[in-house]
Amino acid sequence: MRLFSLLLLSVMSSVSARASKPIEIKVVVINMFEVGADTGDAPGEFQYWVEREHLDTVLPFPEGYHDLRLNEKNGVLGVLTGVGTARTAATIMALGLDPRFNLTHAYFLVAGIGGIDPQMGSLGSAVWSDYIVDGDLAHEIDAREIPKGWSTGYVPLGKSTPYEQPRAARFGDDGNVYHLNTTLVDWAFALTKDTTLPDTPAIAARRQQYSEDAAHRPPFVLRGDNLSAATFWHGKLLNQWARDWVKYQTDGHGTYAICGMEDTGTMQSLTWLARAHRLDISRVLVVRTASNFDQQRPGITAAESLGETKIRQYSAYLPALDSAYRVGHVVVDSLVADWSQTRDHIPTSAAVEAPVK
Repeated sequence: MRLFSLLLLSVMSSVSARASKPIEIKVVVINMFEVGADTGDAPGEFQYWVEREHLDTVLPFPEGYHDLRLNEKNGVLGVLTGVGTARTAATIMALGLDPRFNLTHAYFLVAGIGGIDPQMGSLGSAVWSDYIVDGDLAHEIDAREIPKGWSTGYVPLGKSTPYEQPRAARFGDDGNVYHLNTTLVDWAFALTKDTTLPDTPAIAARRQQYSEDAAHRPPFVLRGDNLSAATFWHGKLLNQWARDWVKYQTDGHGTYAICGMEDTGTMQSLTWLARAHRLDISRVLVVRTASNFDQQRPGITAAESLGETKIRQYSAYLPALDSAYRVGHVVVDSLVADWSQTRDHIPTSAAVEAPVK
């Protein structure tokens, strides 16, 4: 009887250990908003990933914004963070501390839409970023009260004038700038740079209304940096602020290309989770696709342009959602297919043998 009890206890312990073993995740896809259900209706950023990447298993996630979705066969996990840095930071921190998952070898792909600088790219284009720059941590004076000679009322935190040198903030750089792993970004760009992106007569007509050469191109994959700010800003003057702000915060190394609203929240949580040895911060990628230009076209005001710029009314809303998946899934599928190598070794651009179309 005693022997039977010991055997039963051993079996139960083994079953319990298997049941509680965390799921090893290969890739976490991070999207920010959805407009309805996860499948079968008008899409937001999440839906194409859920449907096309077969994220069929729903995992309750009350600590975060939305239930998680998992492809159990491939080890790809989808997380929807909610809009804005606060929701995103809280959701990603909750994910990183969730005992159900082993994220120590996981790659993280942020895939969302944003507003593009027409000097850098066109509607529907996809932007891989090296620098994620915060556009919220600052002092501000209303533009109607700024001193003569100032180009903006936005002043770096701890400074007294716009773009005051030395740049290093009074409170340190924590949260101002995140520099992604250049080797990994090089690889992702090399792998996807020739991906065919959707074009439509509507966005072809809209891009011709802008004067910049880059804005006239059909959708393409490019490299450029990301300004993340919870305020949805718009217009030529704020576009110039974004260019100058990114240059300033990156000591001239970064070039502003596209804006989003959440990515510094994601990066802050991932950075602290890496510090706690929950994940590898060198395995993070951010791709944003252009649903709209970040400024008005010639002949209308910034206010009139902003009035046209509403979610699902962006001039390239659906093509941008499609582009985000088309570009992003090439990276995700490659990481999963080569898991025997990518689990322990970050891929390099030298490993890219041929363009993907």
